[in-house]
Amino acid sequence: MAVENIHPVFMQGTKPKLQKMKKGSQTAKLILVLLLLAAVALYEYFEGGLPEDPPLTPFGQAGPAPEPSSAVKSGQWLLVKGTVRRILSDDNVGSRHQRFIIEVADHRTLLIAHNIDLAHRVPVESGDVVTVRGRYEANDRGGVIHWTHHDPDGFGPGGWVEHKGERYR
Repeated sequence: MAVENIHPVFMQGTKPKLQKMKKGSQTAKLILVLLLLAAVALYEYFEGGLPEDPPLTPFGQAGPAPEPSSAVKSGQWLLVKGTVRRILSDDNVGSRHQRFIIEVADHRTLLIAHNIDLAHRVPVESGDVVTVRGRYEANDRGGVIHWTHHDPDGFGPGGWVEHKGERYR
């Protein structure tokens, strides 16, 4: 039986339900558009997010490297490989940090400040080779790499120290 042959009494109440469904789907579309806009805004805010594993920086490459001021900026995430040259005492002011100095391929040194309140201590010894992913801060002694641990807020991948095949985050 075709819809045209149904008596109008049986059709009462059908039209408002169809309108409600249309309004509900319009609301769902609006929510979807707003979520999409929020995702784009967050992406732009975090400048495309943090790369999971950036390429080795000039600090970690063999051969001469450009001056730190022109090559690497404070706040930049780095992935470097180097040899532990000196173990320093822990920094116990505020969050506790394990500290050690590495020498990279171009004979520069970097201080590694590894937060041991958020990550396990790395069992490094002088002469060990480590790979470090963290955030670089320039100073007059070559620089510091910190944030070598997971991101406790879950906004990004965070950093790590890799020693003898094990990652400490």
